[in-house]
Parts: sequence; structure tokens; C-alpha cells
Amino acid sequence: MGLFSRLLNRPGAQAEKATGWFEKATAQLDEAAREFADLSDAELTEAAAEVFATGTARETLVRYAALAREAAERTLGERAYDTQLIGLIGLLQGHIVQMATGEGKTLVGALAAAGYALQGRRVHVVSVNDYLAVRDRTWMHPVFDLLGVSSAAISAVQDDDHRRESYRAEVVYGSVTEVGFDVLRDRFVLDDDDIRVTDRDVVIVDEADSVLIDEARVPLVLAGSSSIEDGNERIAALVETLTPDTDYEISPDRRAVSLTDAGVTRVEEELDVELYGNGAADLAAVNLALYAKALVKRDIDYLVVDGRIKLISASRGRVAELQRWPDGLQAAVEAKEKLATTESGEILDQMTVEELIHGYATVCGMTGTALAVGDDLREFYDLEIVPVDTHLPVVREDEADRLYTYQESKERAIVEEVVDNHAKDRPVLIGTSSVAESESLAQRLTERGVEVAVLNAKDDSAEAEIIGAAGRPGAVTVSTQMAGRGTDIRLADDSVAEAGGLLVIGAGRYPSSRLDDQLRGRAGRQGDPGTSVFFTSLEDELLTRVPEIQRFVSEGDETGWIDSKRALTLVEHAQRIAEGQNTALHRDTWRFNELMAKQRELVLARRRELRTDDAAITELKDRLGEKAEELAEAHSPEVVDESLREVLLFHLDARWVDHLAFLNDLREGIHLRTFAKEKPHEAFNTESIRVFSSFWSDVLDDSVTTVEEAEFTADGIDLVSHGLKRPSSTWTYLTTENAFGSDIENIVKRIRR
Repeated sequence: MGLFSRLLNRPGAQAEKATGWFEKATAQLDEAAREFADLSDAELTEAAAEVFATGTARETLVRYAALAREAAERTLGERAYDTQLIGLIGLLQGHIVQMATGEGKTLVGALAAAGYALQGRRVHVVSVNDYLAVRDRTWMHPVFDLLGVSSAAISAVQDDDHRRESYRAEVVYGSVTEVGFDVLRDRFVLDDDDIRVTDRDVVIVDEADSVLIDEARVPLVLAGSSSIEDGNERIAALVETLTPDTDYEISPDRRAVSLTDAGVTRVEEELDVELYGNGAADLAAVNLALYAKALVKRDIDYLVVDGRIKLISASRGRVAELQRWPDGLQAAVEAKEKLATTESGEILDQMTVEELIHGYATVCGMTGTALAVGDDLREFYDLEIVPVDTHLPVVREDEADRLYTYQESKERAIVEEVVDNHAKDRPVLIGTSSVAESESLAQRLTERGVEVAVLNAKDDSAEAEIIGAAGRPGAVTVSTQMAGRGTDIRLADDSVAEAGGLLVIGAGRYPSSRLDDQLRGRAGRQGDPGTSVFFTSLEDELLTRVPEIQRFVSEGDETGWIDSKRALTLVEHAQRIAEGQNTALHRDTWRFNELMAKQRELVLARRRELRTDDAAITELKDRLGEKAEELAEAHSPEVVDESLREVLLFHLDARWVDHLAFLNDLREGIHLRTFAKEKPHEAFNTESIRVFSSFWSDVLDDSVTTVEEAEFTADGIDLVSHGLKRPSSTWTYLTTENAFGSDIENIVKRIRR
């Protein structure tokens, strides 16, 4: 980074300050390395326990870097590069480290986790899925063992006892969603022994930009008290017959759809209602079904697997396990596909991924593409970036985009490019944005006699095997999304390098330049030769954000290729628009969630006090007056106190569920305050604070009513017989991160009524 960047304080500009000193400490590093090389394994473990005990912060970091390198070489046969040690120092100083694909982030993350643990910290290493969490811990545990650090991994298949045991380790690997779900489950524990996540101290985030930015707004939900919200099959069938542009119109940004006047007339005649009169519920149902028909696409947004809807993660290209849309939209899509409606339920608690991460005392992470979202990481998490140079120079050639008129001409051009390179025994990786496109290209290539390995959301069971073979001579691999795949593509032999290395083809730009860069980065790892090129068409959804580009359709040649620098500039512009919209949505979501998160923490603090302290019981007794004295005379003080604690805990939890429902309802319609010249965020906060101000008083009032009406026995109070029953079962899922007050959320709200 140059002086100008430092003056402007651009992302990454402070890297020299963070790690520059370490690059000059080679003498101390070499001296420590010689010292540790002479130690036995047992002596090395003892040295690890003392490495942070004495010396300045920088001295201990240098000594630990040398010790960690020795431990990795002994256990894994991998001697960390100097660049990896720079990444290690960046993580141990609480930064986001940018390291290119194939530069060894997994090892760096493990050594950093051990370094924090040796300082007495508890560490969670979170990744994007269970597979990577279990794989990385299994791979790295010999290093942890030699350094004297306990480690474990959690996954969805583990039972609660196994989870609790795993969380007791000093370093715990897990997917961000599983850790978040466990935090939510702990929200309602009644016994300390049932707590899973005992402490959120240090979190090291793998694929940090994906987790902290792309999925920051995703709400993790704990639900109970199941119910079924039916989709309207009659309306779904009617909507399927509606014609675009005649009966309904889609907005230019493809975020909204609405009936035309002709569509309103047709629907009213079919349903025999006045949609804008007494047919408000039917209007909401029609709008939901219309949204499901026009804007939610099978094999792009979701799959149908074994009679159930499976959402596809846009940032990962794989099935988003446990994820669902808001219940009304979920039911509408199920009705569209003629599937049975799945159960929903009362939301007991929820929090976004961003709120989960903010709950840690120290946040750091690693990714290959952090600088592009450096301003966002600074704004939302107060995190700085340390860019780390590659171990060897990158010699990959990134060609200019090739723009085509239509999807058909784009796919034909991709196939020709692949066939040509396949004939030269050059491996090719094609990255697509949807399952449908990956299957279309695979079919075209198969018809041309090219054997294709397909990796998409329909079947990622052989993911590691497919990616591992993608560097063989003539291999052709199609993947819906390479971000977070977690497996390097290594060139099989020298003949592949001589053929030009891996050719990466992007079948259209992604909404984020970071995803483009992650795909590009699969070629040219560790100094390998390689090439990347993106094929784009005017029909790609991204380009609908810039209507001006459609005028270039007439400039296509006989193959559909558009040779225009101006048009390519507009492609970049469309991507910047998409990135700007995502940042705005992130900012908007956090403004609403921030107050909810603070209120949630206040309630949890009150709950912890209630479980461990008697002050609230004393306060309740004061409100009960003579009733408290009667109970004390009739029963033992221990039984009375525990019963009152149980009542207070029940009503505190129930009151939070009610408050959460109120906030969700409030934010769905808060945008209407703009008509009264109010600012939605300010209005939301004002209303939320007003209602929350009576939270504890309401808990006490409800508890007084219960104690006065319920029957006490020698064993205490029986809340179940009094009709106060906790959910017999709970389950977790993710929902989609719609902007508060969006059209679809208001539609969902109306259909619920």
C-alpha cells in the first residue's frame, strides 16, 4: 500500500503497521527456530505452554510463530511459508487476513487458534458448513495435540451430550449456523449443566467475507409450538395461467411484481371478489402466488427434493440446509409445486449471523477476497484487513470479458471454448450461477462428446473428489459456485502446466466482484500457470439493473459476440450497482436489528441473574404481600423460592416471545410511517423502547397472577396443570434476509391475518 492509500485510510492501508515489524524480525525468528528444533516433542509441548508467559507482545508473537512452524512441520510435514506466518500474526492481532486461494489458510487458522488458546482464551473456528469444520479439525488435530491444546468439532449429526463435551475443548470447529443454533438453544436452559456454548470469547471466521457480509443478515430461528399455514392451491392454479406483461409486470430490478389493471379484472372475475374492497386476504394470497411464480425460480432459487422445497444459497451454490422463506411465501411456493405444506411455528427466539458474531470478545478471520468489502468490514465490525502476498508470484492471465447478445449465444460460445481446450488436454473449470445453467452446459458438452463432472446443489456428496480431479489433463468440471468449496484444484502433472494450466470460465458475472475473484483464484495457485475469462450475455439477470446495455443487442456479430468496450464498462457498472444495493440492505437490516440485539442481551442478563440470584424472588414476594406470607407458612422456604423462580423464568421467556412477535409485526409495516413524514428507523426504535420499558414490570404482573391462581403442593407449583406449558419440542431453521418493510414481507403479514 502506498502513501496515498494510507493517507486516505483505505482498506488494507494499515497492514504495514500491523505486520511490517514482523517481516523485519527474521533474526529473532531464526534464533527461536533453532532453539525449538532441538527440543523433543514433549519438550516442545512444555515450551508451548510457556511461550506467552514472558516478554513483550511482539517478542512472544515471534517466538510463537517459530514454535508453531516447527509443530506443523513435525506433525503434518508442512513447513509454514513466511507469508503464512504473516497471516498468523495478523489473526493473532485481531484482523481479517486476505490470503489467495491455495496459500494455506486452513493451517494459518489452526495455528492462530492454538496461539489464542495458549494465551488462556477459548476459541471457535467457524466455517460455512459442517463438512469443512469436521474436515479441518480432523486434519489439524495433530498440531493441536503437540502444542498441548484440546480441540473438537461440532456438526448437525451430534447429540446434545456430544455437543456439550465438544464445546469444553479450548478450540472448537463448527459451522457458523450450528454455533448460532446452539446459542439460541441455550437461551431457554433451566439448568447450568444443559448449557452448550459456555463462552463466546474468540472467533476465527473462515471465508470471512462470505460469513460476515454475504450472510450477515440471515436470521437464525428457534421455533416451537408447531402449526401449519396452508398455501392456497386454487389461487396458485389461477396465477399459473396469468400472462407476463398482460396480466402482471415485473419491476426492472426484478425485486417486485404486480398485477396490471387487466390482471386485476381477470382475477376478480375468476375469484368473484373485489381485491381492493373486501378481498384484501385474497389480494395478499394472489400477490404471494404471483411472487412465487414470477420471481422465485426452480433450479435457481430452490430445488424440489423428495417432495420438499430445498432453498439454494446464492453465495455458496449449494442447498441451504434448514433454510426456508417467511411462512406465507414458503407455503405459496409449495402450492405452486403442488407439494404438501410444511409446518412452521411460533418463533421463540432469533438472531442474525451478524448479532452472533458481535457476541464474541475478539473477532478475526481469513479469506481470499476481503479488500473489496473492506469498508463494510470496518463499518459493521470495526475490523481492519491485512493483505498477505502470495508465496510465489501469480502468473495467471485474466482475459477481458466476452459479452454476447443472448443466453443461447453465450452458452454456444462457452461450449466451443471448452471443446477447443479439451482437445488440447487442458483442464477446464466452468462456474455458473444456477443449477439450471450448470445442467444446460453439461448437456451441451456431453452432446459434443466431452465427459463432464457436475458439482451443484442437487448433489455435492462427491465434492472433494470432483474438485480434487479437476486439475487432470482434459478434465471438464462445472460448478454452481466455487466460494467456500474448501478444496484446492492442483495441476495433476507437468503436462497440464505445459498446456497452459487450468482454464477457468465464468458463465456470467456474479452480483459481487468478490465471487468473480474467488472463481478466478482457482487457477494460478502457488505460481501455477492458468487463465480466467468470463462470458456474459445481455439476458443475464445482473444486467437487467442497467437497461441502457440492452441497446447493444444490435451490435452482436453472427455468433452473438458484442465487441464493445462501452458495453463491458456497463457490465462492471451493473455489478457495482448490485454491490451497493447489498451494502444498503445490510446497513438497513442492522439499523433495525441493533436495538433488538441490545434488548435481547438485557433480557438474557436478567435471566442469568434470575437463575443465580434471589433478588427477583424478593421483588416478587414484595408484590405478592400476604400471599407470600401464606406460602411461607404452608411450605418450606426452598420449595417456595424455587417455585417462584420457575414462574418468573416462564413468564420472562413468554414475554420475550411476545416482544419478538411485536417487533416483527412492527418492522413489517414501519415503512408506512414515511407517509407521516417520520423516519422508519427512528419510529421503530421509539415504539420498541416504549413497549420494552414495561418488560420486567409485565413479567412480575404475570407472575403475581400465576402465583395467586395456581395450586401449590409440597413439591412446588405445577405450571403445566395451570396451562403454562413450554413447547414440547423445538427446532431450528434459517429464514431469508428480506429487507424490513419490503413488499413481500407486507404481503406475508396480510395473508397471516
